Amino acid sequence: MQEKPTRQTRKRISLGGVAMLLIIAALIGQLLGFLRTRLVNANFDSTGPQSTDAYFAAFNIPDFFFYTLSAGALGVAFMPLLSDKLTKGDKKGMWQLCSSLLNLLSIIMFAVAVIIFIFAEPLIAHIVAPDMSKNPEQMHNAVSIMRWLALNPLLFTVSGILTSAQQTLGRFFFYAIAPLFYNLSIVASIFIFRNTDIGLIGLGIGAFVGAVLQLLVVIIGLVGTKFRWRPTITWKDHDFRTVLRNLPARSLDQGVDQIQSIVETNFARRLGEGFISYYNNAYTLHTAPIMLLGTAISTAAFPQLNKRLSQGRPDLFRRDFLRILRVMIWLTIPVVIICYFARGYLARLIFAKDAQEIALIFGFLSVAIFFRIMYAIISRWFYAQKDTKTPLFVSVFTIGLNIALVAYLARPSTYGAAGLAMAQSIVAAVEVTILSVIMLIRDKKLFDMQFLSGIVRIVSVAGFTVLTAYLTVSFFPLGAHDRGFVTLGSKLFLIAGTTLTVHVLLSGLFGLEEASPIFRTLKRFILKPIKVQY
Repeated sequence: MQEKPTRQTRKRISLGGVAMLLIIAALIGQLLGFLRTRLVNANFDSTGPQSTDAYFAAFNIPDFFFYTLSAGALGVAFMPLLSDKLTKGDKKGMWQLCSSLLNLLSIIMFAVAVIIFIFAEPLIAHIVAPDMSKNPEQMHNAVSIMRWLALNPLLFTVSGILTSAQQTLGRFFFYAIAPLFYNLSIVASIFIFRNTDIGLIGLGIGAFVGAVLQLLVVIIGLVGTKFRWRPTITWKDHDFRTVLRNLPARSLDQGVDQIQSIVETNFARRLGEGFISYYNNAYTLHTAPIMLLGTAISTAAFPQLNKRLSQGRPDLFRRDFLRILRVMIWLTIPVVIICYFARGYLARLIFAKDAQEIALIFGFLSVAIFFRIMYAIISRWFYAQKDTKTPLFVSVFTIGLNIALVAYLARPSTYGAAGLAMAQSIVAAVEVTILSVIMLIRDKKLFDMQFLSGIVRIVSVAGFTVLTAYLTVSFFPLGAHDRGFVTLGSKLFLIAGTTLTVHVLLSGLFGLEEASPIFRTLKRFILKPIKVQY
């Protein structure tokens, strides 16, 4: 039965509109992040006293505490309950739940800030980068930056809770633009401090100021929502206790990923000075499409998936999930193909001096891009059903697998830094495969013939897309002296543009519904009559 749009749903922006907003914001954010990393590389050395190893290493512990203690509550363990309250018309209870969680996590994250500030030096020396203590100036920079970052987990926690509420209400604009101010602040700090005695430490100052600016933008987004903060924690509230029960599993799931990041940083440093920077540069390139497609689309879709289950419509939940999953697969495949074949161009854009090492690492990470994007939406299948434990148990298994693979593959005698990327890709594939099998066991009707037929046609198109990318790179090879945005950017544009065009055209030829909106838009634009006044 076709669901009739209510007055409220007509007023709200469509799922496609939300996804487009978040994709555009994510694209701008990733471009800023790319620019930030390039400017860091251009203004500071990867080796020596002012090595960027210190900058990249300093973020590991603050990120670990944020993702482990707070990030799990900010969306998937929290938003389904907000959606339930909103569906019931209990807006007062929704804001009360927000206040309780905000107050509890703020107390915890303030205590974390004190711990990070006091124990920054031993955390760097014994956990993140043991060999860094051999270089006193690098150690001093890493410790100083980490101390500037100490309050960031608290600031991000408050921002995350408030944006979760805004997303539940259908407000995505401030959630989308707030992170841009964080990147802009770090970019500004590069130019402000690069030629001063503060130097690399100034990047930590920029990150702290950026977190403050991000929170201020989020607070502006509360205007008109009638949010009222209450200085209480409603321990007896059933929904608040439900969040607390769901929180440990989701938080540990996030924490497992951060443990993986710390392990990789530790092993990268053991390979020698500069390898933390090389790996993080490649990781930044690999993260961009994940944020752009995986995080943006799944974030836009998550409130809708929650709403379907709140309405008691598992059939519509299944339909919407499969539709989104197919779109993400169709979009991701050509992006991964472009990333792999254009890895040398992208590596030289972000770090001209050591592009070869970064390109090698990024080539292996390109496989992980596909599975991390799939994980973004597949994990939300579980979270929408308030199941945070299954992804946790799978993550615990995969982190153990990752540590074992890294210990073997990332040794100087095996594959070095490339081994870190190999381990990432293998683990990402295993994690998605296990979760997909569990989904199918729980819902045997999930992957129907219509879905599987569409996937087969997408894979068929992908074969031609691979051939197109290969031939285009052969026509526009990376020259030894190619440098700068104009030269590299023009070649990248031709490679990506040609590959995507062939992918879309063949998708239309194969009758893929994902390509239909593009052809309908082009048809309206080309055949639109022009009014001529006589």
